[in-house]
Amino acid sequence: QGQLIESGGGSVQAGGSLRLSCTASGRTFNSYTIGWFRQAPGKEREHVARISWSDGSTVYANSVKGRFTISKDNAKYAVYLQMNNLNPEATAVYYCATKYIARYEYDTWGQGTQVTVSS
Repeated sequence: QGQLIESGGGSVQAGGSLRLSCTASGRTFNSYTIGWFRQAPGKEREHVARISWSDGSTVYANSVKGRFTISKDNAKYAVYLQMNNLNPEATAVYYCATKYIARYEYDTWGQGTQVTVSS
């Protein structure tokens, strides 16, 4: 259903911060889980964080726990990923995706936004 659009990526020095946004176009997040994923060149895509739209429960990858925060805005149908204390390992294309709560796989993906962290 509809589209997902990521924004907020860019280049930042190590230790800096960025906030990524995932917004819905032509759809809602009702009954969905929204996840953030990232993929660096030569590496597999990995889960970063996810949030349940219905109750706001969250899950984080151990690699970002304590530095990244996922949140949502119910009125705007938006999901955010606040990334603090960035390091070069965070350099990747970041994607948001949705998974219907009654299914096992994510079904809709955005086009991605590039995050580059320099030393």
